[in-house]
Amino acid sequence: MIFWRVKSLDAILATAEKKKLHRSLGPLQLTLLGIGAIIGTGIFVLTAEAAQKAGPGMMLSFVIASFVCTVAALCYSELSSMVPVSGSAYTYSYAVLGELIAWLVGWALMLEYSVAASAVAVGWSGYFVGLFQSSLGVELPFALINGPFAGGIINLPAVFICLLVIGLLVIGTRESATFNAILVAVKVAALMLFIALTIPAASIDNFQPFLPLGEAGVIAAASSIFFAYVGFDAVSTAAEETKNPQRNVPIGLISSLGICTVFYLLISVGAIGAVGAQPLMDATGKNLAPGSLMLAEQCQSLAAIGQQPLVCSREALAQVLREIGWEKIGNLLGLTAFLALPSVILMMLFGQTRIFFVMSRDGLLPEALSRIHPRFKTPHIVTYVTGLGVTIAAAFLPVGKLADISNSGTLFAFMVVAFAVMILRIKDKSRARPFRTPGIWLVGPLAVGGCITLFLFLPMDAKLVFPIWSGIGLIFYFFYGYRKSHVGLGIDTPVGGENIISPVRPLADYDQSEQQPVIKSKG
Repeated sequence: MIFWRVKSLDAILATAEKKKLHRSLGPLQLTLLGIGAIIGTGIFVLTAEAAQKAGPGMMLSFVIASFVCTVAALCYSELSSMVPVSGSAYTYSYAVLGELIAWLVGWALMLEYSVAASAVAVGWSGYFVGLFQSSLGVELPFALINGPFAGGIINLPAVFICLLVIGLLVIGTRESATFNAILVAVKVAALMLFIALTIPAASIDNFQPFLPLGEAGVIAAASSIFFAYVGFDAVSTAAEETKNPQRNVPIGLISSLGICTVFYLLISVGAIGAVGAQPLMDATGKNLAPGSLMLAEQCQSLAAIGQQPLVCSREALAQVLREIGWEKIGNLLGLTAFLALPSVILMMLFGQTRIFFVMSRDGLLPEALSRIHPRFKTPHIVTYVTGLGVTIAAAFLPVGKLADISNSGTLFAFMVVAFAVMILRIKDKSRARPFRTPGIWLVGPLAVGGCITLFLFLPMDAKLVFPIWSGIGLIFYFFYGYRKSHVGLGIDTPVGGENIISPVRPLADYDQSEQQPVIKSKG
């Protein structure tokens, strides 16, 4: 059937050998890349979101989310060691499950990267506003720093940072491995300082009651805090630029997840123990939904009398330090988040344009999206299109809702990767597997079941966005991608009938002498 047309693993590997990237990254650099991608808005901002859903029980939420990510990472490790090329889940699913599933995964990754970039922008806005208030004593207009869900009109700081990052991407600015390592060191140092200052100030009384909203609240918080771990799959997208990727990519994936999990647990212990993390309730004793107007109004009422619970803070970790007497260090941590989060937005938008670019080169999206700027040699059109959507979402939606929407797409992609590993174990038993997922018939189903469970505990609006988004994607596929697919049209097909599409190089690798790398379609 035409929906099941595939690009074989051999064809994908042949493409990588034919036009391969310089392999320069080792296990330490990959681990730092993973930590740099993971540590961002999730821990700096969503700690408050998790506290409102689970209270002190959010510690268990971090463990549950980490477990689901770990079993998914083990599946990623096997595929990335077998197919050490760019494209991540989109490429893997195209080779194993066929074009239709690959399209849905690519479409879901658009939701992951774009909405995640919006969430990080909103998180950055919170620290931007906090720095103005605490360091300069400047109170910015409430209506211009909050979207409608928080009782404002528009989040202008989030719009500003989105436009700035879009501009950087268009002119070709990207992080080098060295710059990323420095940035990771700064973030890790700030979080270690937070742990060192808050854990000694912890009180056992602040952990009671430990599960104010029961086990369901813990899982619901895990569904949101899952966003704090998203980014580890960025390691697999660097496979083509990695020395000995069969060994080093799995090391980078697992070690970055493990290090971040330990950090997150210690940070949650420090935050809860130092100031408490009990959720706010309405007059009837019902939990207020994070990101809701009712919660925002109650937080404003408490702020008017000089109180700011952890669940109300837009800069949670900095606020904790200020409350226990470390105001200057709290401001410094806020400054760290202020400086570090824009790089996460850049990475998310870069990943989004990369996925769009690969799909466009496969013929599944319009060729215009893979056009290169004549001067900057970057895919400017896809950057503008993506950036517009990201900016609009950041301007009007709260960080919690954005994170949940992003998680819905990510969970689908992770689930498909787990299925792909199990299917390949049956269909292609003899293929070399430099890294074999241990206990695949336990790990694989756990990854699938974990992703489904977390999806079911997302808020209803986030669960509805994903099928609606997928439906829009299917309409576009049948009206365009189905007919224009290079695999279906037999474009650039070598002997053997398999399609070979060249992988995308990092934007900065194109010099001024190179021509626009666009594949011409027939007709």
